[in-house]
Amino acid sequence: MSRAVIALGANLGDRGSTLRAAAAAIAALPGVRPVASSREVESVALTLDGPDTTKPRYRNAVVVVDTELEPQELLDALHGIEDTHGRTREVRWGDRTLDLDLVAYDDLTIGTTSLTVPHPRAGERTFVLAPWADADPDAVLPGAGPVAELLAALGDDTERVDEPRLFDVPEALP
Repeated sequence: MSRAVIALGANLGDRGSTLRAAAAAIAALPGVRPVASSREVESVALTLDGPDTTKPRYRNAVVVVDTELEPQELLDALHGIEDTHGRTREVRWGDRTLDLDLVAYDDLTIGTTSLTVPHPRAGERTFVLAPWADADPDAVLPGAGPVAELLAALGDDTERVDEPRLFDVPEALP
């Protein structure tokens, strides 16, 4: 089993319901066992030109899973979940019903045409770091350092959403 960190985001439709449904779909994938999840945060939309307050705000969260799937298999399954939720890819960094990013997979470094792990901008994004630190306070972004320290250096500009964690896991993170 390998440990994977998946970031979830949505800024169109019923964002909270979509994130919860996506987390349930991830947890139900064959060869995947949920380990931890965050509470939701909200943030300003990030476009190619930077933050855009005129766009719908994002809801973001993180789930941590153990998986028997290889990294590309997991990414393909995540894309299938996005497709089920109406994800389209016309505009890079455009509005979306659901975005699922494979942020980390064990301590592996992967660089292919379809997959880069760790996610190349995860350490710069509070909307990834804040929920990741919530799901796993001791998390480390491979090659960058402790998630809590990265978040503290950036300053957390996300807003907590008053919702429960995406899923409850009876045992604590090892």
